[in-house]
Amino acid sequence: MSNMQKKICAIRGAIDTKNTEQAIRNSVKELITFLYNENNLVEEDIVSIQFTVTKDLTELNPAAALRSLGFADNVPLFCSQEPDVKNGLPNMIRVMITVYLDAIPKHCYLGLAKTLRPEFAIKMK
Repeated sequence: MSNMQKKICAIRGAIDTKNTEQAIRNSVKELITFLYNENNLVEEDIVSIQFTVTKDLTELNPAAALRSLGFADNVPLFCSQEPDVKNGLPNMIRVMITVYLDAIPKHCYLGLAKTLRPEFAIKMK
């Protein structure tokens, strides 16, 4: 199906992690793999991917982690810092994937991020 027959939408997700390069890389892989699989994403349908991180995650940019994992080779990536909000959850990576899709987007919030959007929390088996 061509992109002309699909609508543009945003798929959201989040995950908590530790502030190490390997932990950030693993968390990005878990989150993105889950979103790709749940939404049957192919790179040709992705417009862009934007990450945000809380200020305590300083060891690796999630966009760089994604590239190092072999995802989104030809997709524009961007990362910015979350606003530092009172009582905000620490160690969070959030993502928004802008994509052409012919289905209802499936969002996912993993780990401690479940508290951000309980309606999108994934019950792991």
